[in-house]
Parts: sequence; structure tokens; C-alpha cells
Amino acid sequence: MAKYFDVHPDNPQRRTITGVADMIRGGALVAYPTDSCFALGCQLGNREGLERIRSIRSLGDKHHFTLVCQNFAQLGQLVRIDNAVFRAVKAATPGPYTFILPATSEVPRQLLHPKKKTVGVRIPEHAVAQALLAELGEPLLSSTLLLPGEEEPMTQGWEIKERLDHSLDAVVDSGDCGTLPTTVVDFSGGAAEIVRRGAGDPDRFE
Repeated sequence: MAKYFDVHPDNPQRRTITGVADMIRGGALVAYPTDSCFALGCQLGNREGLERIRSIRSLGDKHHFTLVCQNFAQLGQLVRIDNAVFRAVKAATPGPYTFILPATSEVPRQLLHPKKKTVGVRIPEHAVAQALLAELGEPLLSSTLLLPGEEEPMTQGWEIKERLDHSLDAVVDSGDCGTLPTTVVDFSGGAAEIVRRGAGDPDRFE
């Protein structure tokens, strides 16, 4: 059964965040809130966690996983980014955007797009997500909590706990965090390509 943690949306309790981070380091798969919607997250090198996300979401091998970063220092270790793209990404973060970029050797091979060798990265603007990332000191391997056959992600922590109780290790709930996933922008070819229109304003990249 998944543990349920109710945290304050603006000032998350340090003890709770520390406990969740310890669970993630121990191999846990958690549902946590972001500035777009709930996400599934586990430690970067957690192969079992990766497969559990694939199973929950029925994902194929071409799905772009997202590495959720606390800041640009982390992001810059994971992807190759030139000056022009850096300026565009910097202007839109933190925020509800995911950027697809060429991955560095720091990213485990199983997370890469099999042909393009790219990966998704983002920096969220959400107090709970940021607190968790700060406590972990490393990016979270993540994917939008959107179940197969459903058009919108779940928005309520209690519902996630109820429906995925035996598939997750923890649910971190700080109230409603929206139904729109991130806007996804592919910069892997140099120019911006809007892959998905979501919570972020895509016009700034067109």
C-alpha cells in the first residue's frame, strides 16, 4: 500500500519532504505535484522504478521520459544546449514546460529516445516539487500521471492513492495542481518544434 503524505502547498513540512526523499533514494516510486499536474517520479538510476512507470502508463520504448531538475546547474549536466537555445529555455523556466534536447553521457541509456538520443528536461515552479528536488540533490526521473485510455491526468491525491494504491509507494498531496500537462518543445534539431500544447504558453516558441 502507498503511504499518503499531506503537505502544505507553499511551505511543505521539512520532515515530510525528507522522509519522501529518503524513500526515493531507497527505490520508491512516488506520485508528486508539479506546476502542471501530478507526476510519477523515482530516482534517476532506478531501473525497476522506470519499468513500473512504463507499466502504469502502458508506455512504449519511444516515449520521452522527463528529468525534472531543481535548477540550471542540474539541467546543464544532462543535456547539450547552445547559447540561442539556452536563452529561450532560460526565459521560460522555471515553469510548465518540458524541453527535448540531446542528452549527455550522464543520462542512462534506457532513458534516451532509441534513435534520436534525446531526453526531456524541465524545471518546475512548484514549492513542493522544488523542496523535494532540493532535498534529493539530484533530478527526478518523471512522467505525467496520465493513465492509459484517459484524456486528463488525475488531480486529487486521494484519488491517486485509491486507484494506484498497490502500484505506488507514496503519494504526496498538496491540493489541486491542475489537469494540463506541460507544453513540450523539441529543440533537438536546433529550431523549436511544439510537440504538445499544454499548461505553458507555446506562442513564445513560435
